[in-house]
Amino acid sequence: MRNVIILLFALCISFSTKAQDISGTWNGVLKVQGTQLRLTFNVDKTESDFSATMDSPDQGAFGIPVTKTIFENNMIKFEVSKLLIVYQGELKENEIIGTFKQGGQEFPMNLSKNKIEKEIVKRPQEPSKPYPYTSEDITFQNEKANILLSGTLTLPEKEGNYPVVILISGSGPQNRDEELLGHKPFLVLADHLTKNGIAVLRYDDRGVGASKGDFNSATSADFATDVESAIAYLKTRKEINKKKIGLVGHSEGGLIAPMIASKSKDVNFIVLLAGPGITGAKILLLQQELIARASGASETDIKKTYDANKAVFDLVENTNDDQKLKEDLTKLLFASLENNQTMEIPEALTKEEYVSMQISKVLNPWMKFFLKYDPATALEKIKCPVLAVNGEKDLQVPPKENLSTIKNALTKGGNKKVSIIEFPNLNHLFQEAKTGNTSEYASIEQTFSPIALEAITNWIKIQVE
Repeated sequence: MRNVIILLFALCISFSTKAQDISGTWNGVLKVQGTQLRLTFNVDKTESDFSATMDSPDQGAFGIPVTKTIFENNMIKFEVSKLLIVYQGELKENEIIGTFKQGGQEFPMNLSKNKIEKEIVKRPQEPSKPYPYTSEDITFQNEKANILLSGTLTLPEKEGNYPVVILISGSGPQNRDEELLGHKPFLVLADHLTKNGIAVLRYDDRGVGASKGDFNSATSADFATDVESAIAYLKTRKEINKKKIGLVGHSEGGLIAPMIASKSKDVNFIVLLAGPGITGAKILLLQQELIARASGASETDIKKTYDANKAVFDLVENTNDDQKLKEDLTKLLFASLENNQTMEIPEALTKEEYVSMQISKVLNPWMKFFLKYDPATALEKIKCPVLAVNGEKDLQVPPKENLSTIKNALTKGGNKKVSIIEFPNLNHLFQEAKTGNTSEYASIEQTFSPIALEAITNWIKIQVE
């Protein structure tokens, strides 16, 4: 009799689950390192099953086909194979409690049929209009690349003749405010400098925002031509003192600024904000090690990742034949997978697809250039004043290894107008931080340390007196 009761109960559950209808619009907010992205799954009931599409309104993407829509025993699964996306969750009353996975990373995300808004983040340093200075949207042409770039020029007053700096953003596609994780550091920096009598030009990276061009095919050397075009544009403006043009580069921007200053007489000073002094390969190995340790990874896993990445980077640095490099990387990555090293294959991919995807990342023009390029080659040729600053807690461009190398390269070239500052307790974004880990960036209200802002501004004012 007991077995019969259990069987009947199980049949009731099965019938009840099958009878549920999950069709409709399910909304959620994906939170990744402080970035909030609204996602919507639109589910339709077919004769025997369900089908769905996905929307990402914040990215302007709608009607993305969902490859698989599975609903069994209160468990739901959406797969978007082309984007390596898998969402899995459990239906509990009117909410789906689940996890969003993409490219081997997992993030909690719940779905509801209610409209969901992004959380408002506090950024107290962000200036608001009307500004106490002139702000003008401008465009300028990169003749060499045949692309039009768009930006903002801020001037202390509409009339006058002012010193100026060009802000050069870090790696990845950045808009003119270098906006990331809810922060706009270039907007804050430009605001502070302009209030102190210094004009500022900041612009959208090529292929980003209102700027034309292809970001993905460009290297740091290509981005340097964009800066050169910005200098040429500023020289046409009557409000700009052509003898007092400076470059301020953050992260990769701190690699690009010396490229230009080493060969241009138009650059009168440069500021390197967490700029690299060593090759990209060395930086990435240090970066991965430090961030993994700060995130609580075991020393065994850290070493495995270090060894695996170093093997890849060594191949790139020592091979000039792309076809041979591709063949060698293929053998290396398959061997790493067979040895159960740190690589995890997303469930939507085969081994072959995963290896191909990794090789494409490594053979990307930007990555190959970055891994091999030695900033010292340009730093040794710079004769203008240089300010190089880092945060003590910078885990992305570590201060110890980079500031010392920058100083040595400048000194080797005979440059005696060098200032080096390591700010206590600041991270890669120059925020006051506890650990410096990238996971902190979004949760810190401060966008740019006032102490760092003042020090940078005061140094620039001395150069343009």
